[in-house]
Amino acid sequence: AGADTVKRAVELDLASRFQESLVCYQEGIDLLLQVVKGTVCQPFTAAVEARLLSFSDGKYHKQIRIEENATGFGYEKLFQEYLTEIVSEVWVEDPYIRHVHQLYNFLRFCEMLVKGPCKVKTIHLLTSCDEGSGRNQQISGLEEIQQSLRNYGVTLNIAFSSSIHDREIRFNNGWMIKIGRGLDYFKKPQGRFSIGYCDFDLRPCHETTVDVFHTKHTKKM
Repeated sequence: AGADTVKRAVELDLASRFQESLVCYQEGIDLLLQVVKGTVCQPFTAAVEARLLSFSDGKYHKQIRIEENATGFGYEKLFQEYLTEIVSEVWVEDPYIRHVHQLYNFLRFCEMLVKGPCKVKTIHLLTSCDEGSGRNQQISGLEEIQQSLRNYGVTLNIAFSSSIHDREIRFNNGWMIKIGRGLDYFKKPQGRFSIGYCDFDLRPCHETTVDVFHTKHTKKM
């Protein structure tokens, strides 16, 4: 599987499809390293890793600009290509998973993870705690999501911070996505029976930016 993935990475590389190639190189070398662990193939994996680091002078950064009222930016559109089969752990840092619609945003994000092709086993959520009348609703909603994920073999760890400000999502295959508005970049639908209420690809968005990094090319926090 690792060799096939690297072969696909080389094909994409030669076709100048560098972003897709980078994903395949990363997954391929991770699969190979799981098997190799110091065997005679080590020079080969080192060569692949060197190619991985050669992208953009050793740095990888892609920015997506979502315009006001733009559609077609559901969670699958933003995240799917980074959710490779080796993804098993996810970190979500977002201070605004508090109100009902924000809880639904997080739930839909979790549904995307459960559908695969990744095999997520653990999700870590760090958010702020609603200090007003919505606190009980926030806690009960998160606990319900936690229980539902447990039925799918996924553990949700929930932590609260009163000082959290930045918003980022990290996968254990090295990808990190920062969205200016966090998961809450969709506009309120016109009604419960309006187009876009269920399908986020059809929901108009607020203006925001999405920055994609690879942690091997960024400073560790």
